[in-house]
Amino acid sequence: MVPTVMPTLPDAVAQGFETLTEETSRTLAQHIKIAPVTTDLQTEPIATAYVQAGPVDDRPPLLLIPGFDSSLLEYRRLLPRLAETRETWTIDLLGFGFTDRPPELRYGPASLQTHLYATWQQLIQRPVILVGASMGGAATIEFALAYPEAVAGLILLDSAGVKNGPIIGKYLFPPLDRWAVEFLRRPDVRHNISRSAYYSPDTYATADADTCMMLHLLMPHWDTALKSFTKSGGYPSVKGQLQHLKAPTLVVWGKQDKILGSQDATVMAREIPNAELVWIDQSGHVPHLEQSAAVAEAMLNWLD
Repeated sequence: MVPTVMPTLPDAVAQGFETLTEETSRTLAQHIKIAPVTTDLQTEPIATAYVQAGPVDDRPPLLLIPGFDSSLLEYRRLLPRLAETRETWTIDLLGFGFTDRPPELRYGPASLQTHLYATWQQLIQRPVILVGASMGGAATIEFALAYPEAVAGLILLDSAGVKNGPIIGKYLFPPLDRWAVEFLRRPDVRHNISRSAYYSPDTYATADADTCMMLHLLMPHWDTALKSFTKSGGYPSVKGQLQHLKAPTLVVWGKQDKILGSQDATVMAREIPNAELVWIDQSGHVPHLEQSAAVAEAMLNWLD
């Protein structure tokens, strides 16, 4: 059972939702709920953003995890396609998206995993098909290794995890950390990041896409949490642990991924037992945004 809903998102975020122009973006934003998730990280519950959609039945639900410095709006095109036939959730990790960021917490892979497990326990309480994109893929791999009983299957979308995270983050001391975060806040910088993620940036790096990339920056302590996570070093390589994954795994990869390339896809498909690899043509690092119909079809065919 989902806990009692907590107070709504900050007014600035709610007002930002009104500026969205793509129907899928507006619809997903309208369905965001906030749940109080109790963890061992602090005394007070953590206000956690999530969306639940689709028919509830005996099959394991899908749980979609967004990537680095992103939000559940990243799944605005994929989630409605999946939810036509499957119960589908998406949750913002601790320190990211529209989930609360208590300023006194330390943000790193361990705290994110603690929060994700508590969220799964309190909101879903059943084994899930865990879906992770980019850094969210690394988070799902670590979660599946730590809590195999909670994961019925794993779907990795252009997933991080083969290589270590950028080590430079560990050496960002004041004022360099503040400068780095303020650099990432700039609209032109985020637009260029968006363009680099697509195979067809002129089509997909739209004003609506930029808004989706920036709305969570309006959350209190966005900068504090991002600096803390970056200084943690982020997710290390789990290449040596891939062989221990027990859940059936689907690796979905954009053929024209310019951010991670294609080699990591073949490594994951080779190292993970019972893994299948599907390439998505005419797609960069975010096939779930650029080719959502093809990704949904590959996922649902594999699930069937």
